Amino acid sequence: MSTDIEGKSHHGEAIEHHNDVYDEKKGVADFKADAILAENAEHNMTVLQAVKQYPMASFWAFVISCLIIMESYDVFLMGNFVALPYFITRFGVEVPGQTQVVNGVTVPLKVIATQWQGALQVSGQLGALIGVFVAGPLTSWIGYRWATIIGLMLLNVFIFSFYFANSIAVMFVAQLLEGVPWGIFIANAPAYCSEIVPIQLRAPATQMLQMFWAIGSIIVGAVTYCYNGVENDSAFRIPIALQWLFPTPLAILIFCCPESPWWLTRKGRLEEAAKSVERLGRRSQVNSGETVAMMRRVIEFEKSTKRPSLLELFKGTDLRRTLIVCFVYSAQNLTGNLIANQAVYFFRQAGISVNTAFALGLITSALQMIFVMFSWILTTYLGRRTIYLWGSAVNTILLFALGIAGCFGKGQAANYAQASLGLIVSVLFTLGPAPASWVIIGETSAIRLRPLTTGVGRGSYYIVEIPCIFLASYMLNPTGGNLAGKCGFVWGATGFICLVTAYFFLPEMKGRSYREIDIMFQRRLPARQWKKTIIDINDDE
Repeated sequence: MSTDIEGKSHHGEAIEHHNDVYDEKKGVADFKADAILAENAEHNMTVLQAVKQYPMASFWAFVISCLIIMESYDVFLMGNFVALPYFITRFGVEVPGQTQVVNGVTVPLKVIATQWQGALQVSGQLGALIGVFVAGPLTSWIGYRWATIIGLMLLNVFIFSFYFANSIAVMFVAQLLEGVPWGIFIANAPAYCSEIVPIQLRAPATQMLQMFWAIGSIIVGAVTYCYNGVENDSAFRIPIALQWLFPTPLAILIFCCPESPWWLTRKGRLEEAAKSVERLGRRSQVNSGETVAMMRRVIEFEKSTKRPSLLELFKGTDLRRTLIVCFVYSAQNLTGNLIANQAVYFFRQAGISVNTAFALGLITSALQMIFVMFSWILTTYLGRRTIYLWGSAVNTILLFALGIAGCFGKGQAANYAQASLGLIVSVLFTLGPAPASWVIIGETSAIRLRPLTTGVGRGSYYIVEIPCIFLASYMLNPTGGNLAGKCGFVWGATGFICLVTAYFFLPEMKGRSYREIDIMFQRRLPARQWKKTIIDINDDE
């Protein structure tokens, strides 16, 4: 009898605590016990338990990650177009004094002019730079779902202008327009993925973005490989038209997905946040009231009387968080990423035949996808900082090796050595620095400033990438630097600088709750001390 009475009593107390969570007038002390229970539950989960308790969170993270296919597809598409024979014939310029043999006939050598080659590859990034700065305020206002749906509908319209383009100038403008919704997707996807899953799934959920980046490049590689022998406009128009496969189905799926419970909690829509948690996990195994209490505890810690603004990102401890996100994003362009993005063109300039270059590009993309899956295990169990540093170190060494290989002329052995090292650099980039970056980006920012921080961080990526694309195009183009593999010396030097910077300033956030991360930034702990620091479950500052 007494046991029954006690059970009813505890049940009644639990209901009362959960009601406190939904009352905006209540303070942290009123629901702190529930918040601690939820945080401990996440810490004590294994990866498999997290997947079983939150199956739909994993599914929706998968769906949102699909958005990255579209930017990846187009980035690699433009990289492949500048090596596509018919595209070069249609839009290229002759190289004075140089010839090539086509179907047994000697004809003047044509290439895409250096300035247009760079312009085509930065046009989408210029649009995305606008998009990421639109994404932060838009998402803070209407949420991840509707911001993404608006972007998908705009993309459907902008693809028309790209498909019907008859000059490089029109393609440039079309890509610029397409880039705006890409910016919204790339800013929101890592933030949303990191907010809907428990601690143990943050690494694989955000690293799926890198996997879908590789999938986008695989699709492009397969399509352009099939069409590289076509000698009419279909060679480039059909690959462009295939972009229409993605936006509408994804918009329908995202309309059905739950809004981020963290975003709803920030907005004070606490009961909706609880329903969102229940949709993300199994109702029988997830206590939505306790989970919302945990979210409220973090948000109360970060609370400010001001509305989130871009200016806040550069004040106090948020400045450090913003700089880490901007660094990790920007460093992707300086540690081998541009060789991966221009793989086919790189192989061509390294002296590899057209068919072999496109085949190697496809192989590179397939290997990248496989290596991203390996990175899920490494990052989950070894940590973000560890994988980032070791991956960057290995890539830096290989980039210098590529530069050395480029110094041995244009013989077949030297050509294949450069192509092999270029392939290895591109693949290993997706085992270490690239996937670890997505996890770091998703975890570093404060919850209330997350849409703004990821937007500014991605903006820094494009600001660094745009001049780097022109530099990469100049270094590889026969009418420019014509460096081929010797570009490895340049990227090796920038990679080494990034490696040293990461060693001193990049903290380890593996296994940390957002409360713990907030506290450690607030205490201004040096990056190398994070791994061994213990934060008490009762601490709020």
